[in-house]
Amino acid sequence: MLVSRRDFISTAVAGSLAVGLSQKAEAQKNQSTSSTNSGAVGSGKLPIIVCAHNGYDYIQGGYDFLKNGGDTLDAALRVVKGPEDDPNDTSVGLGGLPNEDGVVELDSCCMHGPTRRAGSVGGVHNIKNVSLVAKSVMDHTAHVMLVGEGAEKFAVDEGFARENLLTDNSRKIWLLYKETHSDWWGPGLSDPNWRKRLQRGLQSQAEKDNWQMRIDRMQEVAARIGIPEEERMAAIRKVIFPPTGTIHCSALNEKGEISGCTTTSGLAWKIPGRVGDSAIIGAGCYTDQDVGSAGATGSGEENIKVAGAHTIVENMRHGMSPLDAGMDALKRIVRNYNGDLERVKFTDMTYYILRKDGAYAGVSLWEGYNKNEPHKIVVHDGERRAEPTVALLKGPSQEWPPERTL
Repeated sequence: MLVSRRDFISTAVAGSLAVGLSQKAEAQKNQSTSSTNSGAVGSGKLPIIVCAHNGYDYIQGGYDFLKNGGDTLDAALRVVKGPEDDPNDTSVGLGGLPNEDGVVELDSCCMHGPTRRAGSVGGVHNIKNVSLVAKSVMDHTAHVMLVGEGAEKFAVDEGFARENLLTDNSRKIWLLYKETHSDWWGPGLSDPNWRKRLQRGLQSQAEKDNWQMRIDRMQEVAARIGIPEEERMAAIRKVIFPPTGTIHCSALNEKGEISGCTTTSGLAWKIPGRVGDSAIIGAGCYTDQDVGSAGATGSGEENIKVAGAHTIVENMRHGMSPLDAGMDALKRIVRNYNGDLERVKFTDMTYYILRKDGAYAGVSLWEGYNKNEPHKIVVHDGERRAEPTVALLKGPSQEWPPERTL
């Protein structure tokens, strides 16, 4: 979604303000949930597929394959392969936003419920469909995870073609990043010194003028690089607030067989070699044939720390509903910050949950990335639909890192 310069600056300024509330009290207040919440909670007919919102255009093909007797993992892979192949999806596969060196670096994992097997790859270059490479690791090796150069060589040996994954669009956004904003490593939210990343709030007119000058300069650089005028503010936002992006999909057939997979190009401008949760079995994806399947999109680092997908499946094993199981995982993320919403507001997480009986839920830490972009889960059980998630905390999250003092 394109935004005006005024709206962009207003959002950035607002994002730097303190919440002005008692953080722990507000976290405890907002964390109360029940199965009566409106949103993506239900019990679908079998077969059923659930996935992230960027799978909406591809879930029909996966569902038709599943309905006609196709394997559950193959059905899920048909869904996630769509964004991997789409050069306009800058969060997955071809066209993904690169690491800080300008290299697209991909992660993926999958789990096949019927045979209780798993495969994973991390930090892969030059191979578009890493979800299929993860399946090849599962099918054709005695290993579970391959990373880096070894994973790429294995993929080529398996018949996957090497190709340049950096599209002209993503390359131009990366060039804008390198020229205008190429240092944001830390400290992170979990660091005691995290406040060093916070801006003073653009309280003075001079600070506001400096911010405007910076945006104007980025506009000039974007024009020189060749980014179309109507796309420049969106590109600038991606530079200042590095996006995360992923797709997860879980599929359940009429026999009760279930599988899941997750794939991503990871956090934009990341340090080369960074692996997020999408390659980590138990974090970005976890499936247990006896219980169900779960997957995640959002902050990979936060999800790894709570082993989110595994936590959710284990919660369901012990009798929790999909909704309550997901909410518990989200509460663990908040708990890691002692309920401090001044930090939690800068992170976000969405879980996609499917139980073996067809019950499902989509839950998120916040309601959306902004008020006009709510988190959604896509469901197909004979009817394709996108449903808003049930949020643990009210309002939208805010982008990280916050803009620093100029």
